Order: sequence, then C-alpha cells, then structure tokens
Amino acid sequence: MSIQDLAKSINGKLIGNDEFFSIDGFTGKFTFLNEAHTGDIVIRHWVNDIGVEIAFDKNIACLITQTPKDGAIEMAEKLNFPLIITDKIELANAYALSHTIEKYSPDSTNVVITGTNGKSTTSHLIYHILKTAGYHVLTNTDSESEFNTLIDPMVSKLISDEVLANGELDYLVIEVSEVQGWLGNLMENHAALMSEAVKPKVGVITNIAMDHIGLVNSIEDVYDEIKAVPKAIGDGICVLNHDDELVMKLDAQNPFFTSMSKIDEENSIYYDGESIVYRGDIILRNNELPFSGYHFIQNILSAMGACISLGVNMLDIIEGVKSYKALNRRFAKLNEEPLIFDDFAHNPDGIKATIGETIKLLPENQTLYVVCSIRGSRGVEINKLNVEALVESMDERIELVLSSSNDVVNDLNFVVPEEREVFFNTLNENNVEFVHYDNLKECLSETYKKASQKDIILLIGAQGMDPAESLLKDII
Repeated sequence: MSIQDLAKSINGKLIGNDEFFSIDGFTGKFTFLNEAHTGDIVIRHWVNDIGVEIAFDKNIACLITQTPKDGAIEMAEKLNFPLIITDKIELANAYALSHTIEKYSPDSTNVVITGTNGKSTTSHLIYHILKTAGYHVLTNTDSESEFNTLIDPMVSKLISDEVLANGELDYLVIEVSEVQGWLGNLMENHAALMSEAVKPKVGVITNIAMDHIGLVNSIEDVYDEIKAVPKAIGDGICVLNHDDELVMKLDAQNPFFTSMSKIDEENSIYYDGESIVYRGDIILRNNELPFSGYHFIQNILSAMGACISLGVNMLDIIEGVKSYKALNRRFAKLNEEPLIFDDFAHNPDGIKATIGETIKLLPENQTLYVVCSIRGSRGVEINKLNVEALVESMDERIELVLSSSNDVVNDLNFVVPEEREVFFNTLNENNVEFVHYDNLKECLSETYKKASQKDIILLIGAQGMDPAESLLKDII
C-alpha cells in the first residue's frame, strides 16, 4: 500500500511528505499517538503542531486526522512530514479495521453485533461461548462499553496486539454502535460502514429503539442508520429479533430469527416461557439459564442464534450459556439482604425493561428503591425520554431516588441545571414523588439505611452510576 493509495481510499488530502516517513515504510499497525512506534500509522480526530512534532520524533509512518489545529499543517510542511486530512474520520477507522483484519486475521470467522439494546451482553456471551468451546477469539466488548464506538483505531490495535502476542484468531466478535457521532455531528451510515469493514459471516441486530438523542431525533432516524447493515453483511446470516417490528422490516438476504414466543420460521430459536427451543427440541430450561430477565433471555437467544449460524456444536453452545457470568453492570447482583441489583439501563427501553423485570422479584408488601443517576452532559431530550420512561414504570411499591453524582463524575458527565430540571418538572407534573441527592455516595448510603432486608434496591444509569459498586462496598 502506498500513502497515495491510502489517502485516496479515505477521501483524504496529503500534506507534507508524499511518502511514508519511516525508513521501512508502514508496519501495518494503526494505533494511538502515545503508543505508536516506528512505522505505525496514527489516527486522531484532531491534531495540533505539537502532535505533528511528536509523530515526527517517533518516526511514525504518517498521521491521519479530520481536524488539524494550531499550526498542524504548517508544522507538517516545515518538517516534511506526511499528514493526511480527511473530511470523515470514520472512513479512516473503517479502512484501518479492514486492513488490520486482512493483514493480521485473514482466516478468522467474523461476527458483528449492533442494535440499540443488548449489544454488549450478546457480544460478550458469543465471545464466552466460543472461548468455552476452545477457540481463540477476540471481542471489543468491555464492561464500560468504551471500545464499541469504532471512531478511533482501538479495535484495530486490539486485533494486531492480540495476534502478535498469541497467534492467529479463530473468531472476531465485533460490537458496533448503531448510531455514532463526534462533537454532536452524526456519522451517517456508521453501523453499515463498520460492518462492511469486518466482512462478517454472521451479523446480529438486537432491536431498534431510541437513544443518542441529538445525533438522531426519531425512531425513523435510528432505523435509517441500521437498515443498511444487512446489505453490508451481504450473503452472511443476519440474526434478527422477530419480536421487533422495525427489525422485521429490514431486508436480510439470509435471516435467522429469535423470539420470546413460539414461532414457526424454519431458521429460528425461541423461548416458550419455560425453555429455549430449537427445531422442536428443548435446549435449555429456565433453571439452567444464567439470568432470567426478559431482555437478558432475548440476548441469550441472539447469542445462541449467532453461534448456531456459525456452526458451533450445540453441546458447546449449551455449556457456554450455562457457565456465563454477566458483564459488570448488566443486572449484576451486588448484595443479598437487601437485594441490590446494578444495571447499565441508560435509555428508555432499558429503563422500562429493567424496572419491569426487577419488580417481578419483589416480595409482597416490600419496597423497590429505584436509584437512578441523571445522564450528565447528554442533553435535555434524552433525559426527558428517560424520566418519562421512569414515570411509565412507576408502581405504588416503588420509591424513586435520583442522583446527580457530582462527587464521582468528571466534567464530561456533569449534570447541568437544564438536565436536572427536566427530571424534576416531569416527575412533578405526573405527581411522582422522589428524593434527589447531589452526590452519589450520600444517595447510596441513605437509601441503604432506609431499606429493609426484604426490600430491593435497583441501581440504574450510565456514567453517573458506574462507581456505585465500589462505593457500596464501603457503605455496607
């Protein structure tokens, strides 16, 4: 690959040197500036003159950016260093992902997972099943969902590092955000672009619902972002949620269906209320499942559907499901008396599903304390939808507790007055009583003191609730 071919492939303009800078050319690795070595390529959303100087000193092959700042272009020209400027950084990262897989993992069988809810659990469960079956597998899913954006070269770096350290991969399981953006601007067609880069044999689409308000403003916008994914998967198998009306509108060439009720589709797996059934045979019963919530069983079905489509032995799939341990903050049990569950419910569908499943576990005449962190610096619209989901989920047995989590979040996740006010106003308008705490530690401490041993405490929310487990260890 020449640097001119690279620039052309990502619709980039080449500044400075018209050859790769390092003596031996490009190593084949895409990475971050602070971890780059001689001959690597660095992709950054923005770079300034200091960044160009650092790249020059590190003798990297070239820099790719969308936003050159503070004399970056002038410095590249002064040092005769190759700087590629692209209008769409996602093109660079998609290229990096495709190139990395072709170079470091050309023989792996690849899977992509996208959708609004359940991506991380489904991806991690597929990963666990394959690993349990003895395969060498890599996933970009992590407990804090930091690596599923694919808007930087992290996944490319993970792949090359893993192969160089531990040998060739059998499977790649790549979680892809259904909607993505940067600085409030939508990266159109992100899910399809990244899915196509992975060249999957199997793709999973969990559901289509609202999230990422500001990048998209309607369910139709979300559908528009996902509808091109089946085409990107091509003649691979698409595992589709049969219970989701919008998912069923997608045009998939080779569908495999999952459902929470009996369906007659030939290529399908479903749950009948007591067991998971495949081709008329009971595969797993309720008491064999790692968790019992409605949306978690949906995730199990999606993961099993993907592994069946991959041709994995059914006994290995069953063992993988039985032995699975959930990701952090995926309905994790943190305490027994009172029961405390922690879940990364951060959008309307997630909130309603998690509260609905939890209240089923509540003993008679006991209280469910729903402790919700307001989403900080994410805008009024997503918080309005979230609080409306809370209102819709309210029950006479629920006591609602809110936290702004000022003591544990950074400035990127700080709750601004408008976000707090939309919560308060919506609850007041609907006559929903609540308690609010500025700080998460006080919120958790006071709720724990108030709860009896037979009550349940449910912790929900995104970044503002992430530190709850560690805080509770001290409190309890």
